[in-house]
Parts: sequence; C-alpha cells; structure tokens
Amino acid sequence: MERRAVLLGSAAAALLPACATTPRPIADALTWKRLPTEPYAGKQDDIAFATPALGWFGNGHGSLYRTLDGGESWVKIWEQSGTFIRALGFIDQETGILGNVGVGSFPGVSDPTPLYRTRDGGKSWTPAQIYGPAPRGICAIDIVANRYIDRGDRAERVIAHAAGRVGGPAHYLRSTDGGASWRSADLSTQTAAIYDVTFPFARTGFIAGSSDPELSQSRGLILRSEDGGDTWQEVYRSKRRFETVWKMHFPNAQTGYGTVQSYDPDPANVQRYVVKTTDGGRSWFELPLLADARWRSFGIGFADGQTGWVGGNLGGVQTRDGGLSWTPTAMGKAVNKIRIVGYGGARKAFAIGAEVHRLDLSGLRI
Repeated sequence: MERRAVLLGSAAAALLPACATTPRPIADALTWKRLPTEPYAGKQDDIAFATPALGWFGNGHGSLYRTLDGGESWVKIWEQSGTFIRALGFIDQETGILGNVGVGSFPGVSDPTPLYRTRDGGKSWTPAQIYGPAPRGICAIDIVANRYIDRGDRAERVIAHAAGRVGGPAHYLRSTDGGASWRSADLSTQTAAIYDVTFPFARTGFIAGSSDPELSQSRGLILRSEDGGDTWQEVYRSKRRFETVWKMHFPNAQTGYGTVQSYDPDPANVQRYVVKTTDGGRSWFELPLLADARWRSFGIGFADGQTGWVGGNLGGVQTRDGGLSWTPTAMGKAVNKIRIVGYGGARKAFAIGAEVHRLDLSGLRI
C-alpha cells in the first residue's frame, strides 16, 4: 500500500505521568520555515501534494493556491466566492478532489456542493456525482493507492475517501474511479459529526468524531473499519464532556495518534490529551499533552513512530519520544493539517494553519 499526497494499552498508560505541564524547549528541536503566502485572517485547513514539488492549499475564502517549487512560491489559480475549501486530495498531477464545508457551518458559506473534482491540476472544478444520502459538507479527504498483482503484472487501484462534517450530519464517502463518483453512507447513528478520515491500510480505516450533537455532552470518538469502510465499530470514547477527536495520523502500521480537542469552559479543567495506538488501531490510550485551559488541539503528524507534532490555537508542540513529553515549536498558530511529503532523506513536512510552514526532515535523527 502506498499513500498518495502524503508521501509519507492500558498497561502502557499506567506508566505515564498523571499530567503534563507547560513544555520546555529542547536543544535539538527541528526548525520550521514560514513560506511566503498571502495573509489570511483565520485557520486554513488543508494542503496536498501530487509530487514533492507540486502542491496546493485552500482556505475559507474559496481561494486555491498552487506551488511548482515545493512551497518556495505560491500562485492563486482558482477562486469561488461562497465556497469554503476544507479538504484537498490529489490523485496525480492533474486529478484532484476538493471538499467544501457546506452551508450552515460558517458565516459567508453559500455553496451547497460538498465535493468537486478537477482534471486540469486545479484550474477548474466540477461537482462530483454522489450516490446515496447526500452529505451537507466535507471535512477530510484521504487518497490511498493500493498496489497488487493482476495476472502476473503489477497493478494499482486508487481509492479516495471523504467524510464530514463538523457540526454534523455524519457521512462517509468512497470513490474507486478517481473521484468522479462517490458512494455515501450516513453514519449518524454512530457519530454525531466527522472531522477526519484516514485509511493507513488497504481495508482498515479510521474516523474521528464526537458522540453527541450537543457539545456540552460530547465525548471524542474513533471508529474503525476492517472492510474498506462498509461497516464501522467504535474503538475509543473519551471520558470527559466537551470533547471531540479532531485529526489522526499513522506513521507506521501499528502506531497511530489522534488529537483530543477540548471546549471545556471550566478554567479548572486544564489537562489536554492526545490518543495513541500501538496495535494498529484496535485499542487506544491517552497521553497527557499540555496543562493549559486555553489550549485547543487541531492537526497532528508524525515523521516516524517517535517524532511528531501537534498544532494548536496558540502554537505548536513537538515530541521526540512517542508522545511521552512535548516541547514548543514555532510552526505557526492553528495548524489544522500536517502532511509528510517525499521519500527517504528528501522528506519534508508541511503544516497549514494561519500560515504555511515547511520542515526539512533530512536531518532527523531516527
């Protein structure tokens, strides 16, 4: 299995400290570089790459930007007023998918079309065909290229996954024809909303969600599928109210992480968490992140099983020990998505939030 665009237990929990305090800087912290992009007031949500040099990002103004040089420069190539670009995925240099968060989610969003497809590298977009219950909006796109043997020859099948949305209703969609058409399923009986979808394996995927449409009653959820998204089972539910699971990332087959986002208004409830699995997502345990009532987690990404980052409303944090400890890192505020791009020693990480940042991973000591 090869990922496209991301060229990329309770016993353990008992050994962890009861809480985490404000992190301390570390001497060997990796340095993020802010890239030159147009100013944007707010959180930009997704960035995607077809090659290490060719990438795109979008924002809530309906503006789509493209780079041809790995992020050194960006040019606006498309804009549509009323569309909120919440999610992006590219199958190749010409074929891409755009998820719109939809009407009734944020002020100024008037476009009811949840999914678009491009065949010219993002210069123009047409609505995708959706079969089944129509979603009101999309919050996440995941594209996976599965390699297999067909009558003695190597072949590849690309499957695109999409899901949403924040605030509900909850729908999961799958496409096997390059995003031209999609099969949609209503998952409202299992999760009130969907914030992320990821398939780290050919048939095994995960959905990040929340248990209740009323935020004051919500617990964060993770659902797992073992049949390519046909059915889903709950594998994690947080114990505290005012929580969702926002984003997830699997750096390898057994290890995965997710951000537990808290909206608790009580200033006394300061502890924030991430969740981790070491058995391929069958079970999850919590790790303390920060003790700060102001903190709200967004994106998460890992270069390997030990080294990763979490973006938050106040900035970013980094771990070099698999989430046991976290230290500040200057990667910008409100980072919603972290993508690992490239192969081997040429890998880079991209983080998108209020700005776009890039991190060279060639010097990472693994």
